[in-house]
Amino acid sequence: MKALKVLVVLLFATLLAACSGSKRPDDHDVNSRNAKSHTDQNASIYPWEDPNNPLYNRIIYFDYDKSDVKEEGRTTIATHAKFLAANPNQRVRLEGHADERGSREYNIGLGERRSQAVRRLMVFQGVADHQIETISYGEEKPAVDGHDESAWAQNRRVEIRYVK
Repeated sequence: MKALKVLVVLLFATLLAACSGSKRPDDHDVNSRNAKSHTDQNASIYPWEDPNNPLYNRIIYFDYDKSDVKEEGRTTIATHAKFLAANPNQRVRLEGHADERGSREYNIGLGERRSQAVRRLMVFQGVADHQIETISYGEEKPAVDGHDESAWAQNRRVEIRYVK
């Protein structure tokens, strides 16, 4: 009889331990908050990873030696700002980039001005300041290799990176 009680207690303790390890959704869990339906095994978990979602477009391009946001970039920023304002626990990192022309120091500064320009527009549209961090890579992380206008145009950018 005593052995049966010990066995029941051990079984109950094992069940409790197994249940306590399961993950429950909360406000800080990006996966549970923004998850898509799990019925499609190939579906992306995050809306910004879904090519059919407007949040998929996460790159804002700039003119040569400029940090003012072009009109098409404003539309992209507005889409992300609306999402971020509606999801106050979601954060992004704005990564500023420049093409290879100019000194390394100048390009770091230019990338910073670009990421700050995007930040200002997002904050103006209701995104909390704590949701956004900025960094500049200057010319250090080109999107494409090349030494012509086509390559340079793709390297003058700010990338919106969602922090998971």
